[in-house]
Amino acid sequence: MIRGLIFDLDGTLVDSGLDFERMRLEMGLPSQQPILESLDRLAEPRRSECWTILERHEQAGAERATLMPGVTELLQELARRNLRRAIFTRNGRRHTLHTLARLGLTFDTVVAREDAPPKPDPTGIWQICESWRVSPGEVAMVGDYLFDIEAGRRAGARTVCYAGRRNCAEIETWGAGLAVACFSRPQELLAWLEQPGEPT
Repeated sequence: MIRGLIFDLDGTLVDSGLDFERMRLEMGLPSQQPILESLDRLAEPRRSECWTILERHEQAGAERATLMPGVTELLQELARRNLRRAIFTRNGRRHTLHTLARLGLTFDTVVAREDAPPKPDPTGIWQICESWRVSPGEVAMVGDYLFDIEAGRRAGARTVCYAGRRNCAEIETWGAGLAVACFSRPQELLAWLEQPGEPT
């Protein structure tokens, strides 16, 4: 039985238009390298300079973020069913909370990069489960990227990939329990969550 859902933020619930390749270019980082992990390996003062670039992009993203289609309806349905709702994001807390406030979104729990190791580390999911007093098998991790799915699988949670415009073949290799193209018709997602089963 699912008792709560844990959502990634950017690219899943909201579109903040973050251009990660542009960030890497400004920071002088190799293409496709995870930014947070790359910054942790840098020496000062370059590390601080790159963090400033990241903060600037995230602030701009928080100001322009818009809801993905169907998010309002999905969250309303989850509230109607008394399912807990959390955010687990690699973004900073300040910009995450600003995004949520701007868009009128309310969650039971918010875990940002200041609160737990970034995904794909599953610690943030375990923290949320502990605060809710549920087991990882009673939650689902919903996200649009491999790190979201890996974190959910490693935590022992069920996993849902928000596919959006991503390539279906790529998503299949991630091993999510379910992939949904959009949230505008949440019945498929909610019906899957109601089914008994082991974490996927």
